[in-house]
Amino acid sequence: MTTHASAASQAATPVPNSAGVNTPLLPIPSKSCDCHLHIYDARFAQSADAAALHELATVSEYRLLQKRLGTERAVIVTPRNYGVDNDVTLDAIAQLGFERARGVAVLRSDVSDATLKALNAGGIRGVRFSLYTPKNAAASFEMVEPLAARIADLGWHLQLHWTADQIVEHEAMLKRLPTQIVFDHMTRLPQPLGLNHPAVKIVESLLAQGRTWIKLSGAYLDSQVGEAGDFLDIDAVARHWIATAPNRLVWGSDWPHPTETIKPNDANMLDMLARWTTERAVIEQILVQNPSELYGFS
Repeated sequence: MTTHASAASQAATPVPNSAGVNTPLLPIPSKSCDCHLHIYDARFAQSADAAALHELATVSEYRLLQKRLGTERAVIVTPRNYGVDNDVTLDAIAQLGFERARGVAVLRSDVSDATLKALNAGGIRGVRFSLYTPKNAAASFEMVEPLAARIADLGWHLQLHWTADQIVEHEAMLKRLPTQIVFDHMTRLPQPLGLNHPAVKIVESLLAQGRTWIKLSGAYLDSQVGEAGDFLDIDAVARHWIATAPNRLVWGSDWPHPTETIKPNDANMLDMLARWTTERAVIEQILVQNPSELYGFS
């Protein structure tokens, strides 16, 4: 495995919205991809009806995180604060370079064909429905199927930040969708129920059909022990998905961690991969090969 040579004890430049300055203990493969992050840039107005305006988290600041972690590729996801205006994400892709970046947009089902064409040319490869709190969402469940039909020919996927209960509620629709599906944040299985939640069997069925992916990200979202407990209560979930479909998993930092008042240590979060699997080939698959397939990196 080709890796970066940074020492585990090396102190890196402090990164805004990220605790600590250590680099990962885990040797990071060349061309590793952070498949879930957000950019907040003052040049682009955040939506007036956003739940809460987010402090800035710019591309230049994210480059510091890349340097610290050793990742080279990135997938920028438009945060809900910008509504369906994806210019902040297109700009970030352009800054990082098309060979190193892709994006996931937020759209409604009435988006024009011209807009879809422009987004595709700009590096967008999916549409996110962040509906775990529908009240603050830019779109709705009713828009999922119509928009899936619009983007299927582009080869885009649907990225779904849904609760496990919502996955169960919309099982029939999930099975009808014509696109690839990407579930955010390990499918948001609530603790302590975890793998005993009925959403697990639904996602397993979709994985078996070869049309579904899962992001190993956001361990703090459903952990009850938190960073003080090393998020150990999430390990069983992550290990299960790795054992079930290692070829359908990608990893994401979720920087700048918009849900978290106290920011986590991103190097330690990346090192959790080594806790979830000891197989170096699987780690390289999750960080390099799977993102290349899903997002179309060369």
